[in-house]
Amino acid sequence: MQVNLWEQGVDLMLYGMGTVFVFLTLLVIGTMIMSNIVSRFFAEEPEPVLAPVGGSQSQTVNKSTLAVIQAAIHAHRAKHQK
Repeated sequence: MQVNLWEQGVDLMLYGMGTVFVFLTLLVIGTMIMSNIVSRFFAEEPEPVLAPVGGSQSQTVNKSTLAVIQAAIHAHRAKHQK
């Protein structure tokens, strides 16, 4: 009787661990499939790289464009001055 009880316990343990293993394997596979589907159809566009603000960028702007920008800033500040 003792051997039969041990066999039933081992069988129950293997059945339970096998069930958990199969469930977790299916869960991982399902998650990977859903991740691939979402990344394929709803992919985010990469953020644009912003140019650094500083002396190197102001050298690429010609003098007439710089004068127009400065005049626009001056007019805006004069209009909104209290």
